[in-house]
Amino acid sequence: MKVMIVFGTRPEAIKMAPLVHACKATPEFDTIVCVTGQHRQMLDQVLEIFDIQPDIDLDLMKAGQDLFDVTSSVLLGMRDILKTHKPDIVCVHGDTTTAYAAATAAFYLGIPVAHIEAGLRTHDVQSPFPEEFNRQVIGKVATFHFAPTASTRENLLGEGVPAERIFVTGNTVIDALFWVIARLETKDALQRPSINRLLTEQLHFDLSSNRFVLITGHRRENFGQGFLSICEAIKQLAIAFPSVQFVYPVHLNPNVQAPVKDLISGHQNIHLIEPLEYEAFVYLLKRAYIVLTDSGGIQEEAPSLGKPVLVMREVTERPEAVTAGTVKLVGANTENIVKGISTLLCDESAYQAMALAHNPYGDGKAVSRIVDAISRAQIPKNSDL
Repeated sequence: MKVMIVFGTRPEAIKMAPLVHACKATPEFDTIVCVTGQHRQMLDQVLEIFDIQPDIDLDLMKAGQDLFDVTSSVLLGMRDILKTHKPDIVCVHGDTTTAYAAATAAFYLGIPVAHIEAGLRTHDVQSPFPEEFNRQVIGKVATFHFAPTASTRENLLGEGVPAERIFVTGNTVIDALFWVIARLETKDALQRPSINRLLTEQLHFDLSSNRFVLITGHRRENFGQGFLSICEAIKQLAIAFPSVQFVYPVHLNPNVQAPVKDLISGHQNIHLIEPLEYEAFVYLLKRAYIVLTDSGGIQEEAPSLGKPVLVMREVTERPEAVTAGTVKLVGANTENIVKGISTLLCDESAYQAMALAHNPYGDGKAVSRIVDAISRAQIPKNSDL
């Protein structure tokens, strides 16, 4: 069976890396790895960490490109790739523009699509934008749906997806997380270039003796007033808790860089650092006291490490962690963010209630379940493209 795995962003690469290695280790699979380069530098870092050499690289990243550019470039690029290589199945991940356009291209050519991390929903097509639209469309064209949790399976069943096409696997990000943690626990971890740079060039406090809040933020829906409110909250917290460190790897998007650097630079306990390679990020995540984020995957990774997560969004497509108690929604709201972080810093019982909550995202064996399901699927050979 010829299996093509397509991804283009850093989050996709992290979550697909374990699948790449598992498929390549499966004798009955002829595995082709295709990257689009939607995130160029950040994607390349992940490929290096996980030792992945793409077979195909569309290299479509260009300065100033928008959703129209990315969508059309991936769609047209994948048309030629699919016609040339004739895969029997195309695997895409999540809700990126790469995943949406690659799945659409496969659908146009009648190639079965396997959707990894299927069934996540906010049921608001504008939030997050454009991710909710992307994943709903992929859900319409996919043949196989690899849902990370029981509730994502229920979402798909509610949309009319046949039960025999849905497989509850856990989330592959846990597979990736455990893989990196195992490597970081070796004695030479501090000699890894990304860790060494983090500790010697970017952070200037003792991670083992200082509580710190790890912050990430990049969502489009928070551009503008949202980031102004987030920055105001961080500033208030830094002043109120001078012994607590606030570490913020700042996304490269100018809509994030401008307000962050204008409003919260210059505070002694606020550390604005460059975006981190995945190894260094996991190193920090494992040592953080609290996570404040508007990201998606961190809502899955942090609970695996016992870290309370406050999410700066009004809705989340990952409600399982909210139900479990390890994640709370605070929105891009200054008052809610300040109150939420302050409570966790000052109330040990509130902290422990979140830190010890059950992680609903799996046991690190999602990839083996996906490979097994694809192996057993009855897929006709694709030789007529």
